[in-house]
Amino acid sequence: MASDEGLPSQFGIGLGDLRDLMEIRGIEAQEKVAEVGGTQEICRRLASSPINGLTGSKADLELRRQVYGANVIPPKPPKTFLMLMWEAIQDVTLIILQVAALVSLILWLVTKYSSGDDHDEEDDEEHGWIDSVAILVSVVVVVLVTAFNDYTKERQFRGLQSRIEGEHNFCVIRGGEVRQIPVSEIVVGDICQIKYGDLLPADGILLQSNDLKIDESSLTGESDHVKKSENTDPMVLSGTHVMEGSGKIVVTAVGINSQSGIIFALLGAAAEETEKEKPKKNKEPVKPETPRVMKRDEEAGMRPVISNSHQTAVRDGRPPPIPEEAPIPKEKVEDKGHEKSVLQAKLTKLAIQIGYAGTAIAVLTVVIMFVRFSVLTYVIDGKEWHIKDAQKFVTFIITGITVLVVAVPEGLPLAVTLSLAYSVKKMMKDNNLVRHLDACETMGNATAICSDKTGTLTTNRMTVVQSYVCGSNRKTTPNYGDLPPHVADVLVHAIAVNCAYTSRVLPPDNPGELPKQVGNKTECALLGFIRDMGKDFGQIRDRIPEESFTRVYTFNSVRKSMSTVIPRQGGGYRLFTKGASEMILKKCAYVYGKDGKIEKFPRESQDRLVSDIIEPMACDGLRTIAVAYKDFVPHKAEENEVLSEGDPNWDDEDNIVKDLTCVCIVGIEDPVRPEVPDAIKKCQRAGITVRMVTGDNVNTARSIAQKCGIVKPGDEYLILEGKEFNQRIRDSNGEVQQHLIDKVWPKLRVLARSSPTDKYTLVKGIIDSKVNENREVVAVTGDGTNDGKFSSS
Repeated sequence: MASDEGLPSQFGIGLGDLRDLMEIRGIEAQEKVAEVGGTQEICRRLASSPINGLTGSKADLELRRQVYGANVIPPKPPKTFLMLMWEAIQDVTLIILQVAALVSLILWLVTKYSSGDDHDEEDDEEHGWIDSVAILVSVVVVVLVTAFNDYTKERQFRGLQSRIEGEHNFCVIRGGEVRQIPVSEIVVGDICQIKYGDLLPADGILLQSNDLKIDESSLTGESDHVKKSENTDPMVLSGTHVMEGSGKIVVTAVGINSQSGIIFALLGAAAEETEKEKPKKNKEPVKPETPRVMKRDEEAGMRPVISNSHQTAVRDGRPPPIPEEAPIPKEKVEDKGHEKSVLQAKLTKLAIQIGYAGTAIAVLTVVIMFVRFSVLTYVIDGKEWHIKDAQKFVTFIITGITVLVVAVPEGLPLAVTLSLAYSVKKMMKDNNLVRHLDACETMGNATAICSDKTGTLTTNRMTVVQSYVCGSNRKTTPNYGDLPPHVADVLVHAIAVNCAYTSRVLPPDNPGELPKQVGNKTECALLGFIRDMGKDFGQIRDRIPEESFTRVYTFNSVRKSMSTVIPRQGGGYRLFTKGASEMILKKCAYVYGKDGKIEKFPRESQDRLVSDIIEPMACDGLRTIAVAYKDFVPHKAEENEVLSEGDPNWDDEDNIVKDLTCVCIVGIEDPVRPEVPDAIKKCQRAGITVRMVTGDNVNTARSIAQKCGIVKPGDEYLILEGKEFNQRIRDSNGEVQQHLIDKVWPKLRVLARSSPTDKYTLVKGIIDSKVNENREVVAVTGDGTNDGKFSSS
């Protein structure tokens, strides 16, 4: 692979070579990477370290932007004020007014100067130009007001877009430290950590992965998740979602040079950059239907600046699907591009009805004025036709048009738009970022709210407040020395290693503040638990880097747990597991008892632990997490160690993650936001029903719902788990039935242990319900992943 001409000496691979490399997929890509010398060689040519990343110096970063481009796609240039004025003046009614005014003015001038010696005109005829000029002035005022409103709105949303993009961060390794930087600052050669839930900000090649699966439907249109690994398909592409697992990549293409950026350039989303950065190879022609989709997304502000997937916008930056076999029908695209909000549709319907009536009245008025003038002038007075009479007829037509214009309330849509824009501005002051003006209108019609718990109703700052270790329930964090040494060592390692390395607890910026939590909040609470015990999890991670992991079973909504396998000193392997306590306990066969002795853990003991420890924690509003481990050793030495001949079959997860030893159970608190109970009271007084949909267990969910005021003593309500909810709403064939949903949702207030699919089913069922005559409008808050990073409408 030859370097591009003019490439700086410190780089051994050029932009064109990287773009060619990133166009290959699957095993062919792995072979191509091997031909280059492997990922280590690519990192060397990019002057980057797989372990320490880039140095982070300003000069180096700026040079990389000049050589390989920046991680932004320039937006379409905004419309100028003159362009907006030109669009406003295209209104048919305004055109008619302009033509009528000009004709009237011309006729007045002809009449005035053709009469020559006739100076006995009346004042109204002498100043007949005033009506024409007044109409032209009114047209100018309407055009200026409309253009100014559109210009202000466009500036507002471009500023909003910039603000949203500026808040999107991603984890990179620079100078040997993990940092969170804005996605726009990512450069080629950066080492990025990716994990479950991320929306990838750039193209890259895998350096290391753990059970990684990617949703590439945004680029390919295929809904199946693609399994990625260093040995099968190491290429990861910008705009795709990490659905399972974690990993580490070296960035090879950013911005307009990434795969999603190339698509946007081909579709005309970055017209100015296309000529500068056009690839040397001829690309496949793009179907003509697709640019119309892109144009519509561009006008809506959907620019492809890639962001962290937990941010909803995330979703705003996703490139459009381009399925090879499924072009989008023209009619569908055009119709969708002209969709109106409910209020806009009603106003349009009203304006049309008024327009019909106004047209009829205007025509009738003109006819009557024509007939009356003709009868009085030509029949009764017996006068002959004169050119001045033409001006009279034009005046009659202008009067008719004036009647029509006055009848149609054009100011009403303008007033509604200004009102919504004012509402959006007020909401921005409260840190509520609204992308579309009609969102305010939709929220104003809401009759039900389905809210996530974590991060929406609660603060999303998790803290361990109770723990059960060695048969003792502790209300305060124990010191490392208070526990038996072998138990304390296993507990600290189990949490430090089996939490994603992207999750960290950092010292506060200012003295007296709380430590900063970066990454998954539940894992941050566990890491904070280790810090409070007096141990540094960073030292353990330095000794056991991710590259040394044998296997990782990453967290997802099905497992509700995470497991990591590492080599064991002296031979064999050690498995660490953490997750929902009631699920982990079922997989445990042993438990650390008093004084750190390993005891058998039969079903009776598990049930007793649930009733005596876990349920009281949950009733106090705590999320309970169990930590466990298991050893695989060449020889059987202890009761909880499993004899293994050769490596176990790591793909057989059910047999791997069983017969565990329970080390600890912790209760994590996520306090309710102070403003939430009062906000829910206001919603309830306004007739809005608030429901909570969460992945937590039913006891924790009930406790939080009571603290928030979602459920009250004496009320008739249902609190269901996702499993029971599905049993109630599905028929014998497993199909969701609307009439069954209608029996559940009116009284349902809390849905616990639910998945994003359950939330979708519930919301769709409420919207489609025919229980009430008035159609329900449902507002959904939360990110839908049970992580609760932020709320959106």
